[in-house]
Amino acid sequence: MEELDVEPPLTLIPGVDSKRKQMGFAWAPGEMVVYETLFPKDCAEKRPSCPKICIVRKDEDVYSQTLRKLFNESHGIFVGLQRSEEELAGKSRKAQLVRVSKNYRSVIRACMEEMHQLAISTRDPELQGQHSSQVCILSAMELIWNLCEILFVEVVPAGHLLLHLLDWVRLHVCDVDSTVREVLSSENPSKHKDFWNAVDIFVLQGRMDDARHLLSKEASANPTSMGMCKILDGLMKKMPILSIGNTQTLTEMELKWQHWHEECQRYLEDGTFASNLHMESICKILLGDENAILEKKALMTSWYHFLVTRLVYSHPTVKPVELRFYAQSSLDLFLGGDSSREPLDSILLAAFEFEIHQVIKECSIALSNWWFVAHLTDLLDHCKLLQSHNLYFGSNMREFLLLEYASGLFSHHSLWQLGVDYFDHCPEYGRVYLELHIERIPLNTEQKALKVLRICEQRQMHDQVRSICKIMAMKAVRNNRLGSALSWSIRAKDAAFATLISDRFLKDYCERGSFSDLDLIDNLGPSMLLSDRLTFLGKYREFHRLYGEKRFSEAAKLLLMLMTAHIAPCSFWMTLLTDALPLLEQKEVIFSAEQTYELMRCLEDLTAGRTDNQKLQVDDIETTKVEILRLALARNLARAIVKEGTLEGS
Repeated sequence: MEELDVEPPLTLIPGVDSKRKQMGFAWAPGEMVVYETLFPKDCAEKRPSCPKICIVRKDEDVYSQTLRKLFNESHGIFVGLQRSEEELAGKSRKAQLVRVSKNYRSVIRACMEEMHQLAISTRDPELQGQHSSQVCILSAMELIWNLCEILFVEVVPAGHLLLHLLDWVRLHVCDVDSTVREVLSSENPSKHKDFWNAVDIFVLQGRMDDARHLLSKEASANPTSMGMCKILDGLMKKMPILSIGNTQTLTEMELKWQHWHEECQRYLEDGTFASNLHMESICKILLGDENAILEKKALMTSWYHFLVTRLVYSHPTVKPVELRFYAQSSLDLFLGGDSSREPLDSILLAAFEFEIHQVIKECSIALSNWWFVAHLTDLLDHCKLLQSHNLYFGSNMREFLLLEYASGLFSHHSLWQLGVDYFDHCPEYGRVYLELHIERIPLNTEQKALKVLRICEQRQMHDQVRSICKIMAMKAVRNNRLGSALSWSIRAKDAAFATLISDRFLKDYCERGSFSDLDLIDNLGPSMLLSDRLTFLGKYREFHRLYGEKRFSEAAKLLLMLMTAHIAPCSFWMTLLTDALPLLEQKEVIFSAEQTYELMRCLEDLTAGRTDNQKLQVDDIETTKVEILRLALARNLARAIVKEGTLEGS
């Protein structure tokens, strides 16, 4: 495929005069912020002004409410196709691919109809113009997709090919039925100004039964033309058509068609229709007269309609490989001297020439987003039509287009979830793209963060999981939500951050005398082993629970273990010793003599370990605490020795 350099479309920034002011810009994923700049040396205007800021988005279509339906529903079709790839083979596989293609087209048509209703109902001229423009684009997308379905997916053989192309034309050309209803509802249909136009359109579309029905109105109204109408009706009725269920061969079909063609030629040469120019013109069309068909150019409106009509009446058994010759000549004949070809013309011509890669390239240039080319290319790749085409920079065409489309989805606040599945089905670069894009998703709420986290965990993206958890933990700390921060740090398995938050919990306890987020701390389980400080927090809370349940002996053992095992930070020892006071003052001896000695040693280590500066800073309250503790410990030691001696003596 020849590579052509195409100039990118010019994007005008509204309200910015580039001759008087310069512009600055900043890149963001999927968009760019453009703003006015004012340099004193280049501009004499010194007075302050409000600069204009404009956001230029790479893919505006993702922000359209109606097109979101297209993106959402096609996502389900895409995922279903990927999952069923290995399930079917042969004819079943082909039937499934055709069904998938039709599903895509039905989604396009549904969106087009919805957009059309919006265009009709809106009163804003600018908005109406936007909707109408989008309807035209969606209509062109369905037209191209339908043709690709016939030629590349269904691969219709000669004979049946023209039937499919006729259906294609009927579906996408101007609706004639409203004109026919108007003609038939008039008092004298055959005298209506659009009567013969309606007959001609039916003939041009190969709708012989409808054309014959209208022709019968002429026969009824004008007895003088009844004979001609009967002959023309007979010719239309006898026209050979290779129907879907017909078993006749192409050779038999060609012989029948040749006999029918000779009969039409004979009637025309005999001057049977000479007295009625309309019928004579129809007879010429039945003979495939190009000039006669071109005279009806206004009724066909497009060169591809002319192509199909031309083939119906001149070469009904055309083979797919022969379409390229007829397509190019039909385009030239229909446009005449006007060489201004539209992008849609180039795309359809490339399709008729079986230039699949050119179709994809032209669509990529002409259409405003990547949805169409990404899904069409994926479907054609499943049809094994793109296996030989790799891009020079590494990825194949299917993956490249899917990556571009999914990247565009990630710029939207909710459609990014669809993009995840597209990245999943790009085996070469999909995971790398997903990792890069998922890190840029703004985590505005905890619910959204959990959704992103679940996606990362399902794909074993451990670095991203840790990153998300750390971000959310920091946000929670800034908002003084310690419970949430601790939960996120545990999920991130970040020992250092868990230690920091545990210290905050302990500090809050010292200031307020109670713990916040008790449910979380009570249910830490094995997670408390993440860091020593977290272990201490969990065990210290357990001590309070035991004390509250009046299980004093267990509480005393746990408190002593926290100090002697050096799990508790030294700065917290005084708090622990203070917590021991109520146990020391109980009527029943809780601490044994040995345990009391351990507590006394801890108290002396605490006071002896202070520096001279710290000793000077110790206030009267702290000194009083130490004295009270020493007295309580001494009393408890005496009671414990007496109790233990009494037990030994007995």
